[in-house]
Amino acid sequence: MSILPQWLDATYLLNTLGPLLFVVTCVIIFAECGLLVGFFLPGDSLLFVNGLAIATGAIKEPLWLAAVIFTVCAFVGNVSGYWIGRGVGPKLFNKTDSKLFKREYVDKTHEFFEKYGPRAIILARFVPIVRTFITAFAGVGKMEPKKFFTYSAVGGALWAAGITVLGFYLGQISFVRDHIELMLVALVALSLIPILFEFLKARKEKKAKAANAAETTQVIQRIER
Repeated sequence: MSILPQWLDATYLLNTLGPLLFVVTCVIIFAECGLLVGFFLPGDSLLFVNGLAIATGAIKEPLWLAAVIFTVCAFVGNVSGYWIGRGVGPKLFNKTDSKLFKREYVDKTHEFFEKYGPRAIILARFVPIVRTFITAFAGVGKMEPKKFFTYSAVGGALWAAGITVLGFYLGQISFVRDHIELMLVALVALSLIPILFEFLKARKEKKAKAANAAETTQVIQRIER
């Protein structure tokens, strides 16, 4: 049983909407990537289930077309979020907590952006909530548009097209079709791998800097003696 409410569960939506799921997914991907109110939407699982549905024939659009359209939706969503952030400015994030909006979402995204810089635009695609808010953060910080659009296009292709293609090929395996919920959980775990890699990389660099600093201190102490 899904931990999501039915109207947010990708498999329930597929069973309910059938081929219309494709159109609904386009709208949801755009909202999740560009509109702050879309942070709770299940973009990852929808992309995967669309790929699976294409493999089984439940959705008639060809894989290449679906991958292109989803990528465009993700990119246009990011562009919209960027200009929202740039236009409204810091006031956008001065809201108090409500049932949907939590200050911790903003703080989490800010730390993520500060830590990874421009490449955070790509990495954030694979992190729920963060991928919604980070586009507006880039706008608030007036990140160079050309750079932002480039990173957004790369991230959009890797995320939207990549997960759809993954769902398509895995969807041809009977075990995957019979255990969709398990596959969606595995997908979330898989999406965290780039973040884990960056964390380990940053930790290694931090240790290297600390070692260099300690070595420099020892050299200075020897000279002073």
